[in-house]
Amino acid sequence: MTSPEDPHSAASATASAAAPFAGLTPDVALDALAAVGFDGDGRLTQLNSFENRVLQVMLEDGRAVIAKFYRPARWSDEQIAEEHAFSQEAAAEDVPVVAPLALGTPPSGSGVTLCAPAASTLACCEVPAGRWRFAVWPRRAGRSPELEDSEVLLRLGQTLARLHRIGERRAFRHRRTMDLAADARAAIALLADGDAVPPDQAAAWTGACAQALAAIDRAVAGTRPAILRLHGDCHPGNLLWRDGHPNLVDLDDACNGPAVQDLWMLLSGDPEAAREQLGCLLQGYGQVRPFDRRELALVDALRLCRMLRHNAWVFQRWADPAFPIAYPDFGSSSYWAQQVMQLREQVALAATA
Repeated sequence: MTSPEDPHSAASATASAAAPFAGLTPDVALDALAAVGFDGDGRLTQLNSFENRVLQVMLEDGRAVIAKFYRPARWSDEQIAEEHAFSQEAAAEDVPVVAPLALGTPPSGSGVTLCAPAASTLACCEVPAGRWRFAVWPRRAGRSPELEDSEVLLRLGQTLARLHRIGERRAFRHRRTMDLAADARAAIALLADGDAVPPDQAAAWTGACAQALAAIDRAVAGTRPAILRLHGDCHPGNLLWRDGHPNLVDLDDACNGPAVQDLWMLLSGDPEAAREQLGCLLQGYGQVRPFDRRELALVDALRLCRMLRHNAWVFQRWADPAFPIAYPDFGSSSYWAQQVMQLREQVALAATA
């Protein structure tokens, strides 16, 4: 899941209004890439991504690159520039973050221009069918990390601590700062304002949300973590394991927040298994950077907030044709009954943590 932007933002509403990539044909994408120095040989593969259009592009010189065409209106140029700069800063210090490549200067009349806040890595393609910002990354082959392996977890902990040592130097100025209580309430309000929940589940959903908010408020009230720049969406799908090392990819959701945000999504299984995994992660993390264990009290609140924001995100994007296909049961009573049950179960787990 990709975390949504502020559910009440005007940009969010604009981005959700219609199919955002309908006019981005293969020819348009190839012409845009050629204008900044990446001449494709015609072979494109669309990769999995709900928020953006992500393409693997085979170049005439035999290389392969990954091109990301950003969802219109989701991020500002300044926010994307901060994402790119964070990746480049980390990569420059040998943190295995896959950073965007430098772009060439597009020729006049090509319909492609460089975006001033990130002129070396971000361009804009404007044609009659639409307007998209885009960037290019090197392709990195790899596999999903084996999170049952203690050595893998140890290495992941070390890598994330190295990223956080860079992240703590300064905060993002333009990107989102996590605020669990406010983020959760905004997600609930968006769903309520849009009558997203069927009437027969509305009372149960409202009650479960009240319990979730109370649990989040308790966790936040007792914890004041340090805030730093984060990957923000560090789940296994955004990690590529290769030659004994992780590669961190897709910093699209980079934000300011507590260090634990980049750790908890790597935990899985029953509580005992998750505790063992966490122990290995923190062992590696602590070899590089101190970890404030008081932040662990936020893990259940982070899960609850993510569950609420996920539903708000799907609702935001419902006008995009990809979403009804991916979430065919979203408007049904059975879907929301399941969401109520899952929220209540997570609240119960938080109470026993």
